Amino acid sequence: MSKPVAASPPRISGFNYVRPLGSGGFAQVYQYEQDMPRRVVAVKVLDEDLSTSSSRSAFEAEADAMARLSSHPSIVSIFAASISSDGRPYLAMEYCPQSLRDRAKRRPSPLPEVLDTGVRLAGALETAHQSGVLHRDVKPSNVLLATTGRPVLADFGIVSLRGQMRGEGTSRAMSIPWAAPEVVSGDTTGTVASEIWSLGATLYTFAAGRSPFAKPDRAQNTESKMMERIRRARYTPVPGVQGYEHFDRALARALAPRPEQRFASMREFGEALQQLQRWYGFDVTPLDVVASAWITPAAAPGGVRGPAVSSVQENGRAQKRRELQSARELESSDDEVLPDGSRSSLRAGLLGAGLAVAAVAVVAFAAMLIGGA
Repeated sequence: MSKPVAASPPRISGFNYVRPLGSGGFAQVYQYEQDMPRRVVAVKVLDEDLSTSSSRSAFEAEADAMARLSSHPSIVSIFAASISSDGRPYLAMEYCPQSLRDRAKRRPSPLPEVLDTGVRLAGALETAHQSGVLHRDVKPSNVLLATTGRPVLADFGIVSLRGQMRGEGTSRAMSIPWAAPEVVSGDTTGTVASEIWSLGATLYTFAAGRSPFAKPDRAQNTESKMMERIRRARYTPVPGVQGYEHFDRALARALAPRPEQRFASMREFGEALQQLQRWYGFDVTPLDVVASAWITPAAAPGGVRGPAVSSVQENGRAQKRRELQSARELESSDDEVLPDGSRSSLRAGLLGAGLAVAAVAVVAFAAMLIGGA
């Protein structure tokens, strides 16, 4: 599939280009300003040709996957997805000014920050897994810092659903230093267990300032040598620190060679990190997991999009108001059509009968007064 030449940022209706933010293997990222409502956004323009129905369906599924998860506080929010005027697909998302990868390059993160980030990301990934979505590319550069300073996970669906839906490109989703042994060997393109590994490797990178299987000598960090060390998966404790023994034990379990040796779920991994926070005396971060009932269901693939399926209860207040209004209208329309075309309502007949009785009573009372005179 040929890639369009991205010579300049696309013109997008309702958005004004500001500056470039970065680029990757699949997309270019720019900063735009949205006109209405007014806000700064990050626009990811995919290097993808949507000339076929299958590619367009895949892009729509990717956008839907991100949107379904946007309610989680540790997942980057998506605001819009469409095709630019020059035919390139784009996603307008929450603007995050920095990634934790940049911070980890300068210095290792302190343990309280690493554990806080780990619990938040475990909750985000558990939410994704419960909704049927795998990230498949958990790594430091995909952990961004929102404007409030909270860590958020980016790029849900952008790489994970591409290979799953079209059977291609999954190898491009693998980031060697943080990929699990079974992914590196090609046995799978991603599972819950492999994502537990990737989160463990990411947290190790934050704590150590380098990935868990990297060597200080860069000549030893070629792709082939790194892959061989990952396949062996011999855990090395975080270097240059003291008191990290309990943390190392938790990460060694997340980075166990065989998937069945790792934590059973992201929730279990997050709870183990919370236990570490308690043991070290740190503030315990809430493990936020959005209930699957509150996540919008995925749309059916292919076909014409919309309208959304309503989740409003049939016996809600709006329905009750409609039923009451219908009853009132029915009550006011109990009219009988006469042969001459005139209408005679039952209520009017009863009212007329009542007036006649009242008139007879008045005449009788008047006669009594006259007779008494």
